[in-house]
Amino acid sequence: MRAGRDCPLDYRLPAEAFTAQPLFGCETLYVVGGLYGNRQALAALQRRVESEPGVRVICNGDAHWFDCDPQLFLQVEQGLSAYTLLRGNVETELGRTLDSGAGCGCAYPMSVDDSLVERSNAMQYQLNQTVQALPGMAEQLAARPATAVVEVGGRRVAISHGDEQSLAGWQCSREALSEPARQQVLDQWLLHNHCEVLATSHSCTAVALNLQHGAVINNGAAGMPNFSGGRYGVITRIATTPHAAALYRAERNGLYIEALALNYDHAQFLNDFDRQWPPASPAALSYRSRILGQALLPVSSALLTGFSLCQSLCAMEALT
Repeated sequence: MRAGRDCPLDYRLPAEAFTAQPLFGCETLYVVGGLYGNRQALAALQRRVESEPGVRVICNGDAHWFDCDPQLFLQVEQGLSAYTLLRGNVETELGRTLDSGAGCGCAYPMSVDDSLVERSNAMQYQLNQTVQALPGMAEQLAARPATAVVEVGGRRVAISHGDEQSLAGWQCSREALSEPARQQVLDQWLLHNHCEVLATSHSCTAVALNLQHGAVINNGAAGMPNFSGGRYGVITRIATTPHAAALYRAERNGLYIEALALNYDHAQFLNDFDRQWPPASPAALSYRSRILGQALLPVSSALLTGFSLCQSLCAMEALT
């Protein structure tokens, strides 16, 4: 197995994973992928939750990544304890008693440079050291499920970290979802599983696609900038009513599928990051430029068929 490139067999999701009875029903759901141990983004999420009474939250993996400081790791865990938590590849590898050989478990495609893969494996190793020093934490992470099905406004919503086949699958990345053949496969999958929405993350790049039988939305990263012109994370909101501050949305049969910004304290997050990952560290080399908002595309780059920028954002992008 090539560490960081290949998936262990237990990453494969069973075909029946998304035919289960819904875990719960609600009118408003947040799906939060890729928080990456950003406690300022967590605080921004908590403010969002307070502003929408009754909202349910599912964190669909990679809640940890930059938080190798044990106290910060515990603070993030405590803050997430009120929500429904799924495993991403980070939590899956942190929860093992034996090394799987998967490294970070990211299963990076060959388009990703080997040096980035090696740095991610090094970051995972350092985070493993953090978890091993926290009694009971590995077991806590390992116990989380990999998938969930819920109902929002009576409509079935499937949630995975990667894609519908693998915990760390890349088939819901922007590149994959742009391919017509992949769109056809997903459209039939949504029909077969009676799901109105499939919500994912993992690829670290936000994308949204509305098909004939359902929508697919990948929030990119809740704990890092996603687009040019702003240093904010992104979460998915699925609800029976639209949100006034949505970045973009699609509406299906009375269900609104949207992206919301997490406007976190950038300066404080950067301080946390630099304290844990100094210059020349694996995380600094891989992520610091993105954290500073460099080389990112506009919000409109996330939109494939059937999603539209919201009016306030259209006006903003017209000025840039």
